[in-house]
Amino acid sequence: MNDSDSSPVIFEKLRADNGAGIAIARLNVPRTHHSLSLEMIDLLSASLSQWAIDPAIALVILEASGEKAFCAGADLHHLHKTMVAHHASEQRDDICANTYAFDFFSREYRLDYLIHTYPKPVLCWGHGIVMGGGVGLMSGASHRVVTESSRVAMPEITIGLFPDVGGTWLLNRAPGCSGLFLALTGAQLNAEDALFAGLADYKINQAQKSQVLVKLMELPWSSMARDNSRLLGNTLRSFAATNLAHGPLRENLDLINSLCGHVDLAEIVSAITSVSKDNAWLAKAAATLAAGSPGSAALSAELQRRLLHCSLAETFRAELVAALTCTARPDLTEGIRALLIDKDRQPRWNPATLTEMTSNWLNGFFESPWAKKEHPLADLGCP
Repeated sequence: MNDSDSSPVIFEKLRADNGAGIAIARLNVPRTHHSLSLEMIDLLSASLSQWAIDPAIALVILEASGEKAFCAGADLHHLHKTMVAHHASEQRDDICANTYAFDFFSREYRLDYLIHTYPKPVLCWGHGIVMGGGVGLMSGASHRVVTESSRVAMPEITIGLFPDVGGTWLLNRAPGCSGLFLALTGAQLNAEDALFAGLADYKINQAQKSQVLVKLMELPWSSMARDNSRLLGNTLRSFAATNLAHGPLRENLDLINSLCGHVDLAEIVSAITSVSKDNAWLAKAAATLAAGSPGSAALSAELQRRLLHCSLAETFRAELVAALTCTARPDLTEGIRALLIDKDRQPRWNPATLTEMTSNWLNGFFESPWAKKEHPLADLGCP
């Protein structure tokens, strides 16, 4: 197989020198920067599940064709159509009635959880754009590589969503208050900051990728996942850059901790949006927050607060309820319209300000339509 294949995900199996199998899943929709569709999610889930129990497979590699992106997030165009139809239907108040949205988010989260708990080492090569759903795919891999061109972000506030795909769990574990800052601003991280934030493990130059693969073919893979994980880690470390410079997130962490140190979200937003324009990275982050959905800001902060001590599985279950509620409310539809459909970049957010929100409005994102045992992701984390 090659990258000219029309399949949105290309699957390949290589045989290492000692006969062990190396399985590759290659995202293959470069025109959309490999944005995830439901078809891609299902293809990945099926192959990863099969490889997990295949004794011949020692290692799985997640990558993408081309040089611009690993994955820019979700394919939002079809989701937008289904939300418009749902909002016009008699079932508009039922967050489960949009069956496409339900299938997309529940299967995407299940795939992400599978990667987080995969029984074999998974190498994700996160070159170029890694955003939203791309972070969801990469973050669970046991070995996460970024390159000199990687740009990692969760910019969901720009479309009226929140950092999902386990993003609440991930950002709650970032240094200091940086997780809240990243959720509110969608700030882009370079490779160094992705490492600092715990979203990646190694920085390796893209030009070395072929050399890494050659080395992987030579390793003495075995049937023991722990040994294979050690082999992979040692190999990646031998190629990884050292003595890395500090990225803007790390350089500004003390200031970010101060900006996000207020108890009241409105004060945090005011502090961030008032930062000096002399710092280009912070100024861009502040501008994104100022233009983004106030509802998304409130929801992102509340998710991080409520789920601080929750497991990854519990986080995915809560995020599914919140995501489906977003599809039934106006901001996500409006945000996608303004950014991707009409492209006027003039979203009309509802509520338009933080002061217009009520506790009942916010609590609605946490009201599950299912009993605990009936939740679609109830089995996550269960033996």
